[in-house]
Amino acid sequence: MAISSLPGPYGIGTFGRSAYEFADFLEKAGQRCWQMLPLGPTSYGDSPYQSFSSAAGNPYYIDLEMLIAEGLLRREEVEYREWGTNPRYVDYGKVYESRYAVLRIAADRGIPRDREAVEAFVKENQSWLPDYALFMACKRHNGMRPWMEWPEDIRMRKDEETLRLYREMYKDDVELFTYIQYLFYKQWNKLRDYIHSKGIRIIGDLPIYVAMDSAEVWAEPRFFQLDEKNVPLEVAGVPPDYFSEDGQLWGNPLYDWDAMKQDGYGWWIRRIDAASKLYDVIRIDHFRGFDTYWSVPNGSPTAKNGRWNKGPGMDLIGTLKGWFPNIEFIAEDLGAPMDSVVQLLEESGWPGMKVLEFAFDSKEPSNYLPHNHVPNCICYTATHDNCPLMQWGEDANPEDVSFARKYLSIGEEEPFNWGIIRGGMGSVAKLFVAQMQDYLGLGRGHTMNNPGTQSGNWQWRMLKGETSDKLAARIRDLAETYGRIEKTKQVSAEPDENFLRQQKYNAEWKF
Repeated sequence: MAISSLPGPYGIGTFGRSAYEFADFLEKAGQRCWQMLPLGPTSYGDSPYQSFSSAAGNPYYIDLEMLIAEGLLRREEVEYREWGTNPRYVDYGKVYESRYAVLRIAADRGIPRDREAVEAFVKENQSWLPDYALFMACKRHNGMRPWMEWPEDIRMRKDEETLRLYREMYKDDVELFTYIQYLFYKQWNKLRDYIHSKGIRIIGDLPIYVAMDSAEVWAEPRFFQLDEKNVPLEVAGVPPDYFSEDGQLWGNPLYDWDAMKQDGYGWWIRRIDAASKLYDVIRIDHFRGFDTYWSVPNGSPTAKNGRWNKGPGMDLIGTLKGWFPNIEFIAEDLGAPMDSVVQLLEESGWPGMKVLEFAFDSKEPSNYLPHNHVPNCICYTATHDNCPLMQWGEDANPEDVSFARKYLSIGEEEPFNWGIIRGGMGSVAKLFVAQMQDYLGLGRGHTMNNPGTQSGNWQWRMLKGETSDKLAARIRDLAETYGRIEKTKQVSAEPDENFLRQQKYNAEWKF
């Protein structure tokens, strides 16, 4: 459930009341984890996987009602603006225009008031915040164009004197973007503490790559495969697959793994350290890129004509495990199971993913079928790149749907989505995760992202009132039935062997 998908006023989900109410709902439902999409500021296309920074937070998620309560905004300054007309979908164009206008007003009032606290915040985040604030200030003064199109001196970060001059020239906007991050983390830390008080842990997504138009690439180009003008030599993507016959041309710059290794993987250590301030558990998106990564010549129209190159493997993973022994990771290992990727996953000790929408191939046995799961994995109904279960039941190969019904004994009286959820709950996987759309039984029109498409993504929102005590009770009942949580009522029967085995798995897994 993405933060952006929460209901509420002003066009997009935030860290406000709806987020706290959703945490209450999860507690009632007996859930112990809330998985979110990346929380970074989004760029063109509004994808959370193409962010201006891997450490900064998205200004859209700052709750305006809280700013009104603090005296940083007046209600009339917020309510007369346009935020979009359909509560089911985010209108990013309107949110962008209105959000930054009101945050500018809040910053003008808050910067003088909070100067001491902001200075302390900057000191705590010295490794990324000054570069990010200058990066965003320069973007604003260059019409939000990518940094690759800026004047040569600042584009290439000519020297420290150049950076100092630009910080002074754009001082007001540097302060604005610094203060926005102060507000983001102030509200996030409060919400995170509340989520933790409910016994719920936060799973965050960490895209393996960063966007070309990001503060990280601009500030530290030596760690990427760029030429002497900081233009990418080759870019990231994946070859033709389930989602696209042309593959997916992501366009992200590729890492210079040799340079990173020589630096002791300091760039990655700083990145994980920043993520640990947001999340309790980190899902590494496109884990297989640590083994081998698809490299496409820059300028190629599709991802077809790429090649596999060797990634850092256990050299990087071992470094991260050594630096962050208390952080848990999930490996997004979806795709064709190459032997080397399977071996790397085993060596890492991280759990992989099993997606039920990929399991029910009527022609070929799948290791995603629940009876093939192992304890050290995470079972999902689907990912943000998949349609909800109810749509899958309509659009998938009828033979595959029939196989799913037979395999899970889904009768006519049981809704299709609940039959699949029941199958996931009954898996021996350490953790079972479902999209909120699947718990709500939503179908067509409620997909978060359609890979390979350029518009209409990342917009879905839950409507106010769609969660209920009745829904929470149904989810809790399934979790209790399959031993994922203790029963709330005393029962006379002794726990059976399956229940005890599941409890053992739960105890071993820190969730």
